[in-house]
Amino acid sequence: MSYKMIISIVPKDAGNEIVKTARDAGSPGGTVFSGQGTAPNAFLQILGLGDTSKEMVIFLADQTVSQNIRQHIIDSTSQKKAPFGILLSIDVETFYKAGNFFDQETKMENNSTHQLINIIVNRGFAQDAMSAARKAGATGGTILKAHGTAKEGDATFFGAEIVPEKDMLLIVAPNEKATAILEAVQNLDCLKKPGSGIAFSTPAKDFTILGKK
Repeated sequence: MSYKMIISIVPKDAGNEIVKTARDAGSPGGTVFSGQGTAPNAFLQILGLGDTSKEMVIFLADQTVSQNIRQHIIDSTSQKKAPFGILLSIDVETFYKAGNFFDQETKMENNSTHQLINIIVNRGFAQDAMSAARKAGATGGTILKAHGTAKEGDATFFGAEIVPEKDMLLIVAPNEKATAILEAVQNLDCLKKPGSGIAFSTPAKDFTILGKK
């Protein structure tokens, strides 16, 4: 069975509304994260959604209901003032549930127009990463506060030390800008020390701006 992760970034306090809408469409539930937008003006809010508090909502759904969930979210926000938020999905190639791993039967065709860039750095350096990303063409992003769950001496995550508190910066960018953004971030002083952070991207499918057209 194939799965998708559906991601929506909306204004603060709107996350629970999105979760309820998704449940009505067949989702078993979702997870709401608090974050901070980094876009500098109203025009750039289309991707970064502004320098205001945001919530990111994620759902994991199989292919049979994922499109229904997306459409319900689009319909429920269609009368909101645009840009109300963004909606996208990414393919999940390996999924762990109730003691079993489920692998996608086939590699899905990558027909996305945007990339979801994920940058994890030590707490306090996300704005530096965002500044570098902007110079490379990024219009905005969302910063989430996080922390590692390991103790000293435990294994690292993709080579990054995960004990200190972290910032996770999420940037949605057109395919043609994604490589330049990643290269700009990788050259930052805060990422030169081995284990200080990671950056990677995944195709952002079904990219949609929520709100009244």
